[in-house]
Order: sequence, then structure tokens, then C-alpha cells
Amino acid sequence: MSKKTAVLDPLAEGYLAYLQDVGRKAPGTVKDVRCTLRRVTIDMESYRPGGVLWELRLEDYLHWLEEQRRIGLSGKTLSKNISHLRGFLDYTLRGGYSQRNVLDGFSIQEESRQDVPRAISEADALKMVSLCPRQTLEQRRDRIVIILLYGCGLRTTELCDLNMDSVDLQRRELLVHGKGDRDRMVPIPAGVFVELQSYMLEQRRHSSALLRTSFHRSRLNVKEVNRIVRLATSRAGLPRWVTAKALRHSYATHLMDRGVDISIISSLMGHRSPRETGVYLHVLGNKPREAVDRLKAAVKEGGAA
Repeated sequence: MSKKTAVLDPLAEGYLAYLQDVGRKAPGTVKDVRCTLRRVTIDMESYRPGGVLWELRLEDYLHWLEEQRRIGLSGKTLSKNISHLRGFLDYTLRGGYSQRNVLDGFSIQEESRQDVPRAISEADALKMVSLCPRQTLEQRRDRIVIILLYGCGLRTTELCDLNMDSVDLQRRELLVHGKGDRDRMVPIPAGVFVELQSYMLEQRRHSSALLRTSFHRSRLNVKEVNRIVRLATSRAGLPRWVTAKALRHSYATHLMDRGVDISIISSLMGHRSPRETGVYLHVLGNKPREAVDRLKAAVKEGGAA
């Protein structure tokens, strides 16, 4: 079977139709995914004859990746291929054709070092909040924006999507609509809850957007949030790289620094898996090494006894 005459499985064809009709993906994107699925199907046939992509093991994909590296494919290209395959395997999982997506959370180690997310110190975060004025309703809204970005680790779009009923006043939690239509509950810190509750009472409404523009009374958008953050960083004398995303990174970084389990941080951040949260491990510094050294010392002392 040649690459020119290869025919994709009907399930793969169904996925491509789904990307085009439901996902509204560009024709070029659908073509790229088709090429990836066809190429991997043909390559896998050489050592897993008759196997279908959604029944392959992670080891099979690792073997294929190693072969692709050997013939010179870049990490960037392989990452794109893995993304295409992961999307297809998610589709087969949702359709009940497979029990799990073996590529869920899997990523390629790029040749270049991954950039460490930039975060501000807790002191600078508190400074940003403390310098937010609150004389007017608009100023109090802007202050809530900064508090929620840092205090709950929200993405900008997640913040904009919040409604009044997204706040569970009884449980003191936020219902956050995250990426991939995955909802999560995020605990609201005590200090944040007090200000948020006060802001909500002042609104005198029980539905619609939590954060609205001053003039048109429409839902606050990403552009407005970015403007609010720029003003807050300027007041605090912080560098221009301190954005809404940096506040989210700071939330995760400070939790990690306080010893919160990575799986819990992953859940709070709305990550697909703890592997995504691993980029924040840099804040631990030598702590893992020190912990291991203490363990060695304890074992040694136990042996001596």
C-alpha cells in the first residue's frame, strides 16, 4: 500500500468531517490532519499490521516518534503531529471506540529550552492590589479584575465569561468555564471573597455578566482586561511584561512555592494533566535535592542503629 493509494479508516474520515463541519477548522488545517493520520497509519502498518490508531499503545507511538526523529523530523513537526493524533484519539474516546487516550498530556521535548513562565513576587502582587483605587464603581470593578486574576489564577477569557451566578456564595467557590468546555470549581480565598461579595451586593442584580463595561453595560472583554492590568502595573511601577497571564502564572508559582501538591495546582489551573503544570517546578529550586539528601541521611542513621 503506497501513501498515494492509502485509504483512511471511516472513523478517521468521520473525524475530519467533524473538524470541518463542527470544529469549523480551516481547509488547510483539515488537510494537515489528514496527512498526519494517513502517514502514521501507513508507518504503523510495518510493525503493527492491521492495528488501528485508537487501539495502539503509547509504546507504539514512542517507537514511531523515534523513527521520525531518526529520519530527521524536527521537534516542532513532531509536536504538531502529536497534537493531530491526540485530537483524533480524544474523538474516538468520546465516541466510545477506545477506553483511553494514550497521548493525553504527552508532549515532545523541544530542542530549545522551554521558557519558564514569568511571575511576580507576592509582595508585588499585593502592591498591585493595594494601589488599586476604589472610590468609584468602575475602580472597584478594576480592583476585582486584578484580585481574581491573581487570587484565583484565571485565564483572561475565563474571567470575562464569569456571570453573577458563577459565584457560589455558600461554598465560596467560582464555577469557571475553561478551555475545551471543561468546567471547574475554584475556591475563593477569604480576602478575595470579602471584596467580591461586597462588589456583587453593590451591583443589585442576580444574573448576567459579573464584570461589565461602564458605558455600554456589556460584558467586559479581553481588551478591556488587558487595559486594566496595564494601568495597575503602571501604578505599582512594575515592568511591562507583567500581564494578566503573568498574574495567573504567579498564582501557580506561589502555590507551588508553598508546597501545594502539583495535582491540586493542575486542577485549580484547569490544566489537562499535571504534566502541563510541570513548567512551574522551577520554583522548587534545590528543594527536591534537599529532600532526597534528608532521606539518605535518615536511611543511613537507621542502618547505623
